[in-house]
Order: sequence, then structure tokens, then C-alpha cells
Amino acid sequence: MLPRRFYFDHALDDFFEEEGAKMKCDIYEKDNIYHVDMDLPGFKKEEIKIECNKGNLVVTAEKKEENDEKDENKKYIRRERSYGKYSRSFYLGDVDEENIEASFDNGTLQIDIPKIDENQNKKFIDIK
Repeated sequence: MLPRRFYFDHALDDFFEEEGAKMKCDIYEKDNIYHVDMDLPGFKKEEIKIECNKGNLVVTAEKKEENDEKDENKKYIRRERSYGKYSRSFYLGDVDEENIEASFDNGTLQIDIPKIDENQNKKFIDIK
């Protein structure tokens, strides 16, 4: 009979976890602006990159492993803090890429993306 909480019962949790699961976000629209609020706890502003290309918003956060070479006798009992590169992408459609604004405070990234008027990008085709 195995104990209720087996030693390796959570060993594969991170393996099956979706890559973007560490980057929870809310996206909403208000006053013709998309607002993205994304949780990135433990990251610094310098570790986050935001890219917008043809309506595709990509947020990438990369945490590099810190080598603690000062204490060679350190033996970890449990190590849960993860290091790596995480990314989320969203298609938002026609947006004003030149006027996107972002801020980062207390582990929350806030991005404001102005929309472009749909009629501005419409093209009517003449029928011959």
C-alpha cells in the first residue's frame, strides 16, 4: 500500500503544464482601447519583452538561472523556483502599433493597445 502523498506525485506537474500558464492575464476593451493585465511575479522589467506585429501581440519573459557559486556546500532539499523563457501571444486585429503603452508595477504588466477604426482600413473593390 502506497502512502496517500507519494514522494514523486508532483514530479511531472511542470512537464505537463502549459507554457503560458505562468503568465495569467485579463484582456478587456474599454473606450476603443484593448487593455491587457498580465501577472508576471518574480520578473524584473528588464526581463520582459513586448512585440506587436500586424495585430499580433507577443509578450515574452525570460528568467535566467542565477549561479550561486559563493556557497559550494549548499545542498538543495527542494528547488521550485523555475527559470526559463515564457511567452504568450494574442491576435488583436487592427491596432495602432505606434501608440501602444506599457507599464510594470508590483509584478503586473499593463499594456494599453489603441484600436484602429475598422472603416479606416476597409477597401472596397470595384467589380468589372
